[in-house]
Amino acid sequence: MSHYLGYRCSLCKTELPPMEIVYNCPKCGGNLDVVLDYERIKQKFHPDDILSRTENSLWRYEPLLPVMDPGGFTTPIHAVGWTPLYRSERLNTDLGLQQLWVKDEGRNPTASFKDRASAIVVARAREINAEIVVTASTGNAGAALAGMAAAIGQKAVIFAPRTAPPAKIAQLLIFGAHVILVDGNYDSAFDLTIEASREFGWYCRNTGYNPFTAEGKKTAAFEIWEQVIWNVQSVKKPLCVFVSVGDGNIISGLHKGFKDLMNLGWMERMPRLFGVQSELSAAIANAYLAGTEVITPVTATTIADSISVDLPRDGSRAVRAAVETNGSYIRITDEEIIGAIAILGVHGIFAEPAGSAALAGLKRALADGMIEADDPVLVINSGNGLKDVRAAMMAAPKADIIEPTMKALKQHLEERGHA
Repeated sequence: MSHYLGYRCSLCKTELPPMEIVYNCPKCGGNLDVVLDYERIKQKFHPDDILSRTENSLWRYEPLLPVMDPGGFTTPIHAVGWTPLYRSERLNTDLGLQQLWVKDEGRNPTASFKDRASAIVVARAREINAEIVVTASTGNAGAALAGMAAAIGQKAVIFAPRTAPPAKIAQLLIFGAHVILVDGNYDSAFDLTIEASREFGWYCRNTGYNPFTAEGKKTAAFEIWEQVIWNVQSVKKPLCVFVSVGDGNIISGLHKGFKDLMNLGWMERMPRLFGVQSELSAAIANAYLAGTEVITPVTATTIADSISVDLPRDGSRAVRAAVETNGSYIRITDEEIIGAIAILGVHGIFAEPAGSAALAGLKRALADGMIEADDPVLVINSGNGLKDVRAAMMAAPKADIIEPTMKALKQHLEERGHA
């Protein structure tokens, strides 16, 4: 309990003391923010205490987290976070930017950003002695929970739409979770999960519902601070961070992380947050562009299943993340998402549709004059392309087929202009 003071409602600002299990605000139903004891942290720690650590996972930031490291340094839960940051001069040149980085969350243990939230929630489940952790997922959050739960011997139940990509369902099963496919969409799985957690006393990990999910996702903000903002002295303008948005929990988690750093006095300037949504699943972008935090549900049909959400559960905080950081929301087409998979691929980065959406949003922002060539930019690839091979094949050219002879090979090379 010493890691945090309690909770504060993001809407009505009601404050709650530390409790073992709490999800939404009991007064208005709003999402809860975990409140850290900033004064205590400042008294005990300085930036160098974090920067000098040798732990190459999100647990290097344990002093800024509301849970304790669950231990087990040889398990995958200690491979979550500290994902690589790439800088391709060719990609900078192709896009006309001077400073562009790509943070590859596909390098997490289960190959997506969602490992961050699941690692923290699983650690919390152990602290409160929860027997079973349950979540709804289109695949990535479920795989993350299943993998992190398996790493420490925690029981997990996953509800997923039966239409989720087979590769993602396979991950859930391989990790040993109890997988229940729902004959409906993500939102129906989400609602059933909440009912089940109330009925059976399961600890619910649902994105944007459990306040500890944002605490996991904020660790990416800490890494961006350490990898770019702190280390790269040439960054004179606010860093522009582009991230795809579904439920809204990743962008609100990033915002929470950056606010933590500002409140500690460890960062001088707030990065600008740009949320990217497919126009076929754009409930949060629609609200932002309408100048409201009230989220109106849509019928989501985007190919990017990881961000295909009818009713985002962290929508208000997600809108606020862009408004309060002088960022924006960008709507893109599914065709742009598929095209961005190919662009990242030729630069050595394999992204699923939700991951490539962030780059597609950056391209649109450049075309619309929302950012300038000298703005430092960071794009987050939220998941590995192997998560959705069907989408990858849509982005990839067809492989050539030849007879297994040197004559056929020479003819082929001549036709392709390689001979």
